[in-house]
Amino acid sequence: MTLKTKPLSKAVALSLCSGAVLSTAVPAALAQSTTATLDRIEVTGSRIRSVDAETSQPVLVLDRAAIEKQGLTSVAEVLQRISANGAGINRTFNNGGDGSSEVSLRNLGSSRTLVLVDGRRWVSSLGGSVDLNTIPAAVIERVEVLKDGASAIYGSDAIAGVVNIITRDNFEGAEFRAHYGQFNHGDGERNSVDATLGANSDRSNIVVGLSRVEEKAVMAGARRISADPVFGLGSSQYSGYSANGRIWNGGPGEEDSLVVRPGSTPSGVAGDPRYGLDQFAPFEAAQDAYNFAPDNYLLTPQTRTSLYLKGRYDITDNISFRADALYNERRSAQQLAGFPLNGGVSNDYLLSGDSYYNPYNTIYGGDGRDVVWSHRLTEQARVYEQNVKTFHVYAGLEGSFEFANRFFGWEVGYGHNKSDQQDTQIGDANMLNVAAGVGPSEVRDGRVVCVDAPGGNIIEGCVPFNPLSPAGAVTQEMLDYILFTAQDTFQNRNEIFTANLNGEIMELPGGMMGFAVGVERRKESGFDRPDAFVAAGYTSGNARLPTAGQYDLDEIYAELLIPVLSGVPGADLLEFSIASRYSDYSNFGDTTNSKFGFKWKPFDQLLVRGNWAEGFRAPPISTLFRGRADSFTNFGDICSEDFGGRTPTIAANCAAAGAPAGFIQQTNQGFGYFGQTIYPFSIGGNPDAGPENSTSKTLGLVYSPSFATGLNISLDWWQIEITNALGTPTAAQIMDQCYNLGDQAFCSLITRRASDFQISDMQLTPQNLSVIETEGFDFNVSYRTQETRYGSFGFTLDSAYMVKWNSRFTPASAEEEMVGKYFEYDPNWRLRANASIDWNYGDFGLTWTARYHSSLVEDCPFPGTGLCSDEDRVTATGPAPRNKLGAVTYHDVQARYELPWNGSIRLGANNLFKKEPPVAFQAFANSFDPQYDVPGRYTYMEYVQRF
Repeated sequence: MTLKTKPLSKAVALSLCSGAVLSTAVPAALAQSTTATLDRIEVTGSRIRSVDAETSQPVLVLDRAAIEKQGLTSVAEVLQRISANGAGINRTFNNGGDGSSEVSLRNLGSSRTLVLVDGRRWVSSLGGSVDLNTIPAAVIERVEVLKDGASAIYGSDAIAGVVNIITRDNFEGAEFRAHYGQFNHGDGERNSVDATLGANSDRSNIVVGLSRVEEKAVMAGARRISADPVFGLGSSQYSGYSANGRIWNGGPGEEDSLVVRPGSTPSGVAGDPRYGLDQFAPFEAAQDAYNFAPDNYLLTPQTRTSLYLKGRYDITDNISFRADALYNERRSAQQLAGFPLNGGVSNDYLLSGDSYYNPYNTIYGGDGRDVVWSHRLTEQARVYEQNVKTFHVYAGLEGSFEFANRFFGWEVGYGHNKSDQQDTQIGDANMLNVAAGVGPSEVRDGRVVCVDAPGGNIIEGCVPFNPLSPAGAVTQEMLDYILFTAQDTFQNRNEIFTANLNGEIMELPGGMMGFAVGVERRKESGFDRPDAFVAAGYTSGNARLPTAGQYDLDEIYAELLIPVLSGVPGADLLEFSIASRYSDYSNFGDTTNSKFGFKWKPFDQLLVRGNWAEGFRAPPISTLFRGRADSFTNFGDICSEDFGGRTPTIAANCAAAGAPAGFIQQTNQGFGYFGQTIYPFSIGGNPDAGPENSTSKTLGLVYSPSFATGLNISLDWWQIEITNALGTPTAAQIMDQCYNLGDQAFCSLITRRASDFQISDMQLTPQNLSVIETEGFDFNVSYRTQETRYGSFGFTLDSAYMVKWNSRFTPASAEEEMVGKYFEYDPNWRLRANASIDWNYGDFGLTWTARYHSSLVEDCPFPGTGLCSDEDRVTATGPAPRNKLGAVTYHDVQARYELPWNGSIRLGANNLFKKEPPVAFQAFANSFDPQYDVPGRYTYMEYVQRF
């Protein structure tokens, strides 16, 4: 069966790809992915099957050939390169990452981008986002990206857009594929192999896919930009938690801070590492501060293994049974420097004056003081490992029939998705054992033992711990006693029952009126069960309590396609679409969301399209049911007298709240403005959270001139407004609302110590407070020449221009403009674009791709260092130094050749010219944002064999 489409239809169906030329065979592929439905297809964004691939909404399609030209081993990397994407978590997230990768259309957050697989929902995380690493790239036939809201069609989460991953279908034969690549530094190796087998009979088809992907780590110390905590500042930003044992409370006339230097010889009994006070020296940052950056991963390692099955059996000529199943296992890891363990700095675990290892012990002539200490456990890095097993099963019936000379299609099905995750944490300390280990100890029978009091009973099983050892000198016996391995378990699952009917109603001047109706019953559940020690708060890491919850919902939707005119002057086509969806949730109630769209062709070569849509996002499991957890937060207390921007109103409100004269904030980085809280703040869920609401608008043109066959140009304007946006207020926002605006509801979230007014706790819980407005343009061009004596040439441009991305903390708050600015983990590029040139000559092909990110500016956190580009900048409110992140263009190239034995080989290089990312001083780690490429040229080779 062949789709009969006009050039413009092909333009809309194909759209553009990110960094590669789209195959002109996509419309045929679309038709082949359906059952025998009279050439009718279903395009993402509508449930109505039609012979026309055009819709009123902009849809970008990346077919398998386009994906293969990028030399990537995961669908996440492919999607994170498209121009409409913003900032999503990926493998460059080490501290704060969990091995998952996500897509965030319009930079609105991954939980506001709906991800479908074969038009059906996939399993999401507790936070509502889909980990694209649970979907193996080997099974993908194409990806359709709807760049518009679609809650009326698909329900929750489709605010920024929809990503629909279509898996391979009706495949016959066998295909084997292998990929190997690495960076020019000799690291970051990637190996992948996959095999796809398919068989057909007169009434059935089955496809089996196997894949294995191994992606190795890159260390932060292996790249210049990430080898120090802050690029350009060297040892000034190293950690005061030295790898050498450090004393923080020297006596009168002594240095306030002392360290024992490497190379010191223990002065205790044989085999006991005790160091005398004469072996300590004053702490000097230049030689004693610790550079923790090289110990971290820059690019985290990951291994993925998957098995995929998909089958169809035609029960009759018009009824088919369909089923598919997938198993995917991801093993990933992150690594941080050894734990900065301490006693007395931020807890009460002082080294006892009666400890054998305390140099002030009275048996050595000291004063018997308890010691405030620290020691970074470089003897054991902190390693966080994930083993994530994802299961998917779908089974259903679908068919078609004719009634009264009208076509109808239907389907009923059941889907079950589950993700089981086991996390292992290595390198955290058991603080109960630390407390015992730094307690009283003494020598008995030639060995050091823990005692309940000097000369008292031995504490069996206890190993005395010497935190004042120089770097690397903590014994294995001590490590085995104080360290522990945590085991956390997570689960996310959903069950979905769907029934859909679509067909034709009546003949109108423009064609047959079409409709689609359907019902859906869905149940979402999940839990997070931390290790018992973690939940109890007995570890050196952040404590958190279990999370568990579920909700269910019932939905019904209807969609109508109204072709008003066709083939008349001024209206080669005029068509309207209307849809509405009613959703009833067990936790917050019901909501109805509708859409209206139009499609108008004043003449055959020009399409005008537009859409207006309501949308919503239901609060996910973690928002509703997250257990209380600790968070050590960087913040500035606006009641502190050294806080910049302190006003008389703030000062008066702080004084009324009990702030003493001369109050100064105390933090883990010392005294002064903006540091990490000494005591953890509390984060948790909000069972009263409600849905977000949105309104989306698009208006666009698609032009396919007859004088240039193969040329397609599209321009789309889009606008999204989100109200009741869910978010967790930051410490700064809570304090501003309390002490600046006098909102007592926010004041109630702050707990201060009565003794010194220091903040000891702050309740950080998600709330429906904010407003987000974003607007921009998508401009796309594709051109493919006819075959010439020199082969065929193709050109594509896929670009997204952001006009506005503004947010308000509350509807009454001042608007914050984000476009062109950089914040931690949040680059707000004004322009992203991908352009490619593709040349095919017989069995040879060559593709050159350029990926562009526009420049950004950020506040300069290190004025006076000479690092920021504009340190002398002054605004109406005073000095405002900032730093510019320059524009970046990456170049990728791939050459390929079709071999005579039905094989093909591809050689390529991504970031061909080894472009460095721009330095970002607001970046959490590595001094650059993880949305930029890891520094270095990645070269690869792929081989494909077909049978």
